[in-house]
Amino acid sequence: MHQSVTPRASAGPAADALPLCVDLDGTLTYADTLLESMVSQCFRPRMMRALLALPVIGRAAFKDRIADPDSFDPALLPYNQALLLYLKRQKLEGRYLVLATAANRTIADAVADHVGLFDEVIASDATRNLKGNAKAAALCQRFGDKGFAYAGNDASDIAVWKSAGAALPVNASPAVTRRSHCVADVEESFPPRSSTLTALLRAMRPHQWVKNLLVFIPIFTAHAIGDTLSWINAFLTFAAFCAMASAIYLVNDVTDLAADRLHPRKRLRPFASGALPLPAGLAAAGFLAATGVALALASNTLAVIALYALMSTAYSLTLKEKPLVDVFLLGALYTIRLFGGGVATGHALSLWLLAFSAFLFLGLALLKRVAELARQTHAAPSGRRGYMTADVPVLQAFGCAASFASSLVLALFVQREATAAQYASPGLLWGIVPIMLFWQCRLWLSTARGYMHDDPIVYSAHDWVSWIVGGSVMLVLLLAYSISI
Repeated sequence: MHQSVTPRASAGPAADALPLCVDLDGTLTYADTLLESMVSQCFRPRMMRALLALPVIGRAAFKDRIADPDSFDPALLPYNQALLLYLKRQKLEGRYLVLATAANRTIADAVADHVGLFDEVIASDATRNLKGNAKAAALCQRFGDKGFAYAGNDASDIAVWKSAGAALPVNASPAVTRRSHCVADVEESFPPRSSTLTALLRAMRPHQWVKNLLVFIPIFTAHAIGDTLSWINAFLTFAAFCAMASAIYLVNDVTDLAADRLHPRKRLRPFASGALPLPAGLAAAGFLAATGVALALASNTLAVIALYALMSTAYSLTLKEKPLVDVFLLGALYTIRLFGGGVATGHALSLWLLAFSAFLFLGLALLKRVAELARQTHAAPSGRRGYMTADVPVLQAFGCAASFASSLVLALFVQREATAAQYASPGLLWGIVPIMLFWQCRLWLSTARGYMHDDPIVYSAHDWVSWIVGGSVMLVLLLAYSISI
């Protein structure tokens, strides 16, 4: 453990400079270690007891009770690389570096040991919470008034800068940066990487909203394209699904922080990379969920949206870890969008269409898992998934079987539709069957060759062949409607 007093580093150009005290949360790392600790332990009895006792024991004791070195890995934190580089240069020049943080000492010591740059750690313990004025007082007692430089990012750090000999605003808002210039001499400044709004939009994953276009399918299958009220309700339902889905994506990314940071691509997600603060993301999730409920009330689909939210939340929190349960639930989450469109428009879906969609989306869910496993470099389950690489052949068999079953059901559905009076040439509808089967077979081939994105829907949205397939289906429908053969 770091001692309260440690000899200075060897002499160099910066050996006589003011000791540089560096904040942890939001400064050295983009993360908030307290909130992340609370999220990682949110369902543990230890956390529940600490939260209930918080009004009595206070913030410092609360931090001490939930500080769990076994569930905290400092290597996974998203560090501010620009600041780390600066600290390394200062260390080489002989400057005395201090990690001064309101985080609990257990957390602070683990970070200091991992980074390997700090000569001393000043942190909160079970009796004192070193934030704002309390941190300023502790640093003045240790180094004297104006006897240290301080790197921070938050409005609470202004009190520390008032007592510091130099300020280093790091990842701070423009308002906080301006205040730092007013209360202290600024030694160096490290601007934020990107705006919170940009990171929030990325975390909401608007590209995934393409899945919600399924709510419009019942209008077409019911041959009700001219029904204005159906279109209005379908648009409201589409927006409700988009808002609720984005809210759940935000919650999912919060619960998946550790797993995402171990993933070669998902570690760049806004929460995992620290680009989006947890409080901002969780507040946005609440707002989006409320918006989804309001839109669902307007389109009379509240029960459907609530069921979708319940299923998605259960999937995010625990069911994604259950083999096979996860893919069946993923398939159901696609199908419920179709069902929601039927409820909103008043055009009930046929059992044939529901059966086709169930097999189709089960196949796509299995394809998604196979694509993920293909990128996995070790045999054991990881990333909150219950599969091993040895499961790939059987999952491929399940998925291909589901894809072919969907085409068989589609053929039976087309046979039923072929007698519908709405079509000028109903026999042309049979052209849809081989087109859809070709599309699914191509997705499986792309997956086997390692081309597949983690989500086949997102992959298809960027795939020119999938666009041709979609256009071909629409062309066949148009010809069946308008041309008599």
